[in-house]
Amino acid sequence: MAQNSGIEWTETTWNPVTGCTKISPGCKNCYAERMALRLQEMGQPNYRDGFKVTLHERMLPLPLTWKKPRMIFVNSMSDLFHKDVPTEFIEKTFAVMRIASWHTFQIPDQTI
Repeated sequence: MAQNSGIEWTETTWNPVTGCTKISPGCKNCYAERMALRLQEMGQPNYRDGFKVTLHERMLPLPLTWKKPRMIFVNSMSDLFHKDVPTEFIEKTFAVMRIASWHTFQIPDQTI
């Protein structure tokens, strides 16, 4: 699912992966988990597994369909570098970003 964002520093979100694991006290009030559970209740198919790490292969080509340049927040609802995300899937995600070079992709630093 991609959506126009209400986040002031981005325009759109792109989530080829959803879900995460709480690993620190900073994760206690995770907005993404709350949103994922709400979307699951609403029947949104990308969240049928709630906040369990889930790969969405069908979401990979989405930025290629957007012709006008956008500022895209990558994986606002997950951690692209989570231990359960295969390296091959991360490489596919980066391949899409290389091809869709007219966009600006924002990837959070998950090491913080």
